[in-house]
Amino acid sequence: MSENTRPIGHDMTATSQEVLDAGMAVRREVLGNAHVDRAEERKDETTEDFQNLITRYAWGTIWTRPGLDRRMRSAVTISAMVSGGYWEEAAMHLRAALRNGLSREEIKEILLQTAIYSSVPAANIAFKLAQEVFAQVDEDLAAGKEL
Repeated sequence: MSENTRPIGHDMTATSQEVLDAGMAVRREVLGNAHVDRAEERKDETTEDFQNLITRYAWGTIWTRPGLDRRMRSAVTISAMVSGGYWEEAAMHLRAALRNGLSREEIKEILLQTAIYSSVPAANIAFKLAQEVFAQVDEDLAAGKEL
């Protein structure tokens, strides 16, 4: 991979601001403007460094890499969030998976796979969470809000 085609977070000529900007663009595309705007509005001196870290590294360095498409990244992320029991993050990424093009049927299959390789009790919670997220998505779409 030449320096010109390296993901922005791995391009040593990219400025820190360019990586942050690329991360913010992907973050908005995946999570939606409303979610990111809420996170940005809640940012204060305690959380600002952390928000910059995740925007720069998670979104600007990892999510910008070409090796996996966003559907696959969402599948992996859902599995990781369920396996770790990170329910608030799992809910956010269930919605993001729909934005990234995964169907509800595919998400169900990801949760079934996670039940076997991670934890049936965790998958049980995740299925209930998916029901709640899908209901909220349906409500939001009916109200004309973005996915």
